[in-house]
Amino acid sequence: MKLLMLTPYLPYPLLTGGQTRSYNLIKRLASLGHEITLFCLVKSNTERKYVGELQKYCKEVQVFPRSEKPWTAGNILRTGFSFYPFLVIRNWAKGEKDAIADKLREEKFDLIHAETFYVMPHIPKTSIPILLVEQTIEYLVYKHFVDGFNLPLIKPFLYIDVVKMKYWELKYWKIAKRVVAMSEEDKKTMLSETNELDVDIVPNGVDSKFFGRSIASRSVNPIILYLGNFTWLQNREAVDVLIKKVWPKIKMGLSEAKLWIVGKEAKSFFSNFTSSDIRILEVDDVREVYQKASLLVAPIYGGGGTRYKNFEAFASGLPVVTTSIGIRGTEAQDGVEVIIQDDPADIAQAAIDLLTDQKKYQRIAENAKKMVREKYDWDPIAKKLSAIYEDLGKK
Repeated sequence: MKLLMLTPYLPYPLLTGGQTRSYNLIKRLASLGHEITLFCLVKSNTERKYVGELQKYCKEVQVFPRSEKPWTAGNILRTGFSFYPFLVIRNWAKGEKDAIADKLREEKFDLIHAETFYVMPHIPKTSIPILLVEQTIEYLVYKHFVDGFNLPLIKPFLYIDVVKMKYWELKYWKIAKRVVAMSEEDKKTMLSETNELDVDIVPNGVDSKFFGRSIASRSVNPIILYLGNFTWLQNREAVDVLIKKVWPKIKMGLSEAKLWIVGKEAKSFFSNFTSSDIRILEVDDVREVYQKASLLVAPIYGGGGTRYKNFEAFASGLPVVTTSIGIRGTEAQDGVEVIIQDDPADIAQAAIDLLTDQKKYQRIAENAKKMVREKYDWDPIAKKLSAIYEDLGKK
């Protein structure tokens, strides 16, 4: 099929979950015979050097600049005088809508794949079926953030933005011919808002061979790991809980333990937490930290989407202790492939118990590795998405 795909980022290098998902799916969709024209956004011209990696799999790649920093005076003012929410304004690329209109006049496409609702304002009116893929339900993510916001004078304005976001997110769900969610929980939320939707689940995944390849050895002393993209609100919240409520209790039970906070913008947000026991890192190959660490501990309380860190840790043979929200989007069962606790004190104790019970530790690690290999590898996930394309293209 001839696809026009829109993403709010250049899907390479693999620094964020969205980039990882789009790159792995594009690579496999191309091998399944789909012809992809990719329109994507960049924050900086330095990102353009990676376009060649996408051209290996796409017929054409067009790149459009969006504002480099989100919280600019211009973005805030435009949001205040617009019916669109901040998320749409922040991801608006001048010239992209006209370029898409030109492309639709030049070529005949079978399908438009929109990755996230906030790229859809760039799509001109068209009869071509649109598949909207929602990596998370954005208005719920931002509502969770605003609910805990501590500046009462600003809070009402943020709630107005959440209301605008919900309005447009639901509107674009209805405009799309079909919608894809990451998890059963997200699908249920979508249908509870508007039951007329046609919703499929195409979960996130992992390159199990890549992450299963050994490049480092486990540390002798315990290393607790949290890994994520820290421009994402839930990851910053989780680290705050981890450092303040979970880590002190783990340290009391395991005096030799160290804590590693790893990921995009980690040093920007958490450099003040650095100590002899806590390291803030940004690495080129995350496999090294997954394989050196002893345990991934993820006290996540913000809903939406699925967590790549879980899949990557599972594929790396690294056990995971997380919350009932943090494990959403997988079929992992408590005590079988993962340890699930919701109270910070219970998370800490579960981490200590697992690190002092080698038989249980090994069993959890092996079960999780087997599960992602069989159910969450990118190859079958791409085939499922391809089948949705074909079905939608026939209608």
